[in-house]
Amino acid sequence: MIRRHFLALATAFAMTAPVLGHAADLTIDIEGITSQQGRLMLAVMGSAEAWKGQGKPAAQSGGAPDGDGTLSLKVADLAPGSYAIRVMHDENDNGKLDTNVVGMPTEGYGFSNNPKVMRAATFEEARFEVTADGATVRIVMR
Repeated sequence: MIRRHFLALATAFAMTAPVLGHAADLTIDIEGITSQQGRLMLAVMGSAEAWKGQGKPAAQSGGAPDGDGTLSLKVADLAPGSYAIRVMHDENDNGKLDTNVVGMPTEGYGFSNNPKVMRAATFEEARFEVTADGATVRIVMR
């Protein structure tokens, strides 16, 4: 009887151990901000489905640009795993990324890994790993 309870307790602990105490901090350094107006808004996505809008972001954050064209944000207690980040600079505070008549963004935007593509990056192109020690990502605005 004691052995069965011990095994059940050990199994329960083993199943929850990866969740307990293994959260990490993600530092996001954004560069190339060309306007001091508005806010930068970013979303950290934990899956390709979330990246496509079929799920919720793992984290969201935002802030006003610093005077030197940079912004550093920290996301605390993020579980280790694969993530991708998209950021937009909502210069006129209307809550969306403005575009011109042909659909090209007229406000700043960027992705983790800074992929050199002439379209929105895919999750795989922007994907990076957060380890138990955390991670730092550098994003250069377009």
